[in-house]
Amino acid sequence: MRNDTTATAPATPAKRSAPQLPREPITGNQLPKWTWALCLALGLGIAAGILLLLGTYSLAGTFALGVLVFLVLMTVVSAAVEGPRPAKDRLAKYTVTSFFLLALVPLGSLLFEVVTRGAERFDLTFFTETQANTHLMNVELGAMHALVGTLLITALAFLISVPIGLLTAIYLVEYGARTRLAAGIRFLVDVMTGIPSIVAGLFAYALFSMFLGPGTKSGLAGAVALSVLMIPTVVRSTEEMLKLVPNELREASYALGVPKYRTILKVVLPTSLAGIVTGVILGIARIIGETAPLLVTAGYFQLLNTNPFSGPTSTLPVMVYQSLRTHGPRAEEMQALGWAGALTLIILVMGLNLIGRFIAWKFAPKQGR
Repeated sequence: MRNDTTATAPATPAKRSAPQLPREPITGNQLPKWTWALCLALGLGIAAGILLLLGTYSLAGTFALGVLVFLVLMTVVSAAVEGPRPAKDRLAKYTVTSFFLLALVPLGSLLFEVVTRGAERFDLTFFTETQANTHLMNVELGAMHALVGTLLITALAFLISVPIGLLTAIYLVEYGARTRLAAGIRFLVDVMTGIPSIVAGLFAYALFSMFLGPGTKSGLAGAVALSVLMIPTVVRSTEEMLKLVPNELREASYALGVPKYRTILKVVLPTSLAGIVTGVILGIARIIGETAPLLVTAGYFQLLNTNPFSGPTSTLPVMVYQSLRTHGPRAEEMQALGWAGALTLIILVMGLNLIGRFIAWKFAPKQGR
């Protein structure tokens, strides 16, 4: 008889499961979101108490010392709960935020002061009347003459500065990028960027005095003085924008047989138009509030003068300066008029920036898929 023996495989030992360790959270202990507010309140309270004990309490001092105490408290609490690395991160974060808010304080106080004082005379009469009847006590004064003069002189400065600045930047980037002439032009543009505004006014005054006689004042002379200040800004900003255009776009245009001037007009300038417009707007914002060069060149006139080529022309910055230094029976009214002029200047600059942003958005090159 046959004995069949079946071979049995040796039994494999059962795998031991690894001990289950408690899962640690990805992030360690964290402070509640309201901790910074509590530490800030404690810091301000401690600072106020210290200054009261010293007898030198002031609101500005309380905020300054309170922020320092807040940074110390927040760092200590974060180090105790979260660890040293999150504490350092929080210290850097709140330090940067504090300096940012500190930088906003002068801007906020300036806007608050100008708006509260200028809103008193920001009415229809301000835009429709002049200062022709300053000697009459029963006549309300306006600043139409200064507003029109500012727009005329700024428009002339724009017409002078933009072609010169744009063509200079095109030469520096497209034609004479590495020539000695281009290096000299860049050096002179950098020097012109930092010249005082009164120097530009004296230059325009001397130039017009040579041809039209001493003491000549006109809106055109003021526009020339402002152009000296605006051209460097337009040149530098436009040059940097043209440098950002990829060379591949130029080479693709040249490969199709397109001439250089058409490549600049059809490829380079449309691609960088948004940045160029921004630079021009910055240049206008640079000059629209200048006072010193316009005092020397355009002068001050209490009547409306729409001819920028003859006679003194009043502008908003000069009117603000003259109004705020007025003494006499109508000094308070003239000062209110000056604050309204300052508010108008701020609104003009903001409006120009909004227009520039819209144009930059409208004509920016569309991104492909």
